[in-house]
Amino acid sequence: MQKTVKQEMTALAGDQAVAYAVKQSDVDVVAAYPITPQTIIVEKFSEYVADGEVETEFVCVESEHSAMAASIAASATGARAFTATASAGLALMHEMLFVASGCRTPVVMAVANRALSAPLNIHGDHSDSMAQRDSGWIQLYAENSQEAYDSIIQAFRIAENLDVLLPVMVGLDGFTLSHTLENVETLPEEAVKEFVGVRKFPNVLTHNGKTAPFKLDPANPMTMGPIALQNYYFEFKRQQEEGMEHAVNVIQEVNNEYAKISGRSYGNGLVEKYCLEDAEVAAICLGSTAGTMKTVVDDLRQEGIKAGLLRLRTFRPLPVEEIRSALANVKALAVMDKCMSFGGNGGPVFHEFRHLFYDAAKRPYIVNYIYGLGGRDTSPRELRSIYETLQGILQTGCVEKPIQYLGLRG
Repeated sequence: MQKTVKQEMTALAGDQAVAYAVKQSDVDVVAAYPITPQTIIVEKFSEYVADGEVETEFVCVESEHSAMAASIAASATGARAFTATASAGLALMHEMLFVASGCRTPVVMAVANRALSAPLNIHGDHSDSMAQRDSGWIQLYAENSQEAYDSIIQAFRIAENLDVLLPVMVGLDGFTLSHTLENVETLPEEAVKEFVGVRKFPNVLTHNGKTAPFKLDPANPMTMGPIALQNYYFEFKRQQEEGMEHAVNVIQEVNNEYAKISGRSYGNGLVEKYCLEDAEVAAICLGSTAGTMKTVVDDLRQEGIKAGLLRLRTFRPLPVEEIRSALANVKALAVMDKCMSFGGNGGPVFHEFRHLFYDAAKRPYIVNYIYGLGGRDTSPRELRSIYETLQGILQTGCVEKPIQYLGLRG
């Protein structure tokens, strides 16, 4: 796609790319607590603050729980708020993630995906964010540093859309992306500020019968997150689900609008199809693994094997119809999970895919591959073996081992 804005090529690691995107997005408040491999994000942003390059209020807090509490409070008063975390930090935020979504505060958060203890591990897998999948946050996963930069900018537009008003987390694989230097095309600051725009607010009816913007303001007193017992709680939760439903279209619209100025789009914003037009065997994955998988697919195609890949960019809201459409002609599918659901008969992404194909007119054979836990490297040879297994399933018409572990020592 033709770019409409001149861009600058910069060498940035994923964390630096995120910090730079936040710098350009006219953010009012950043609440921060360091944790590997996220620390560079808030460390770099603190330099922008110290050097006077942004007018952002930088709040140093005593924990990740407090970082999210501060972000919620800032967002509730009308500020554009951002934070970042990883692993145990995200787990410590667990309670407050539900508050952020339930109060409809459009906080944006970067998650440098990292394994959870015990045993202690600082490397990348998706255990942290998958554990939060039902907290009411939109979840996007980046393939590379360029997409991490682009997704943070898009996330503000998505979260603050008046039909959505839900917080967004953008995942980038710990160390694989967070600490790896890549070429990143950056937009001019003016273009980014124009794209994200000024935050808007829906008008609501206050307790004294006045119509006012939905934010905490002494001039128009209102309560956010009040007690809601049996008579009202259910309706609040249903409204959050409606926000998720609206987000399906909003994410696509923002992806398309961003493509017009940057020349970059990520599939339709929800899923990215790769060689799926006539694919008989395909894999689905999230995050940085997709880059290697595309190379494997290219090699298989040269050998005459009809292989394909579906990268799931948006995990929440789960784009059910887009997934079914993309995989309509696939006969055997491997679902890759960089996370375990202990005792759950497969990983969390596997559960979603088996569920969404249950009512489909055509269902592929589906096998689950759990891989890369604790940052374990997965070689192209191992990834290729997935497609070899799928071909074997097509020949036998039987999935003998629906749940497999890739790269696990015997």
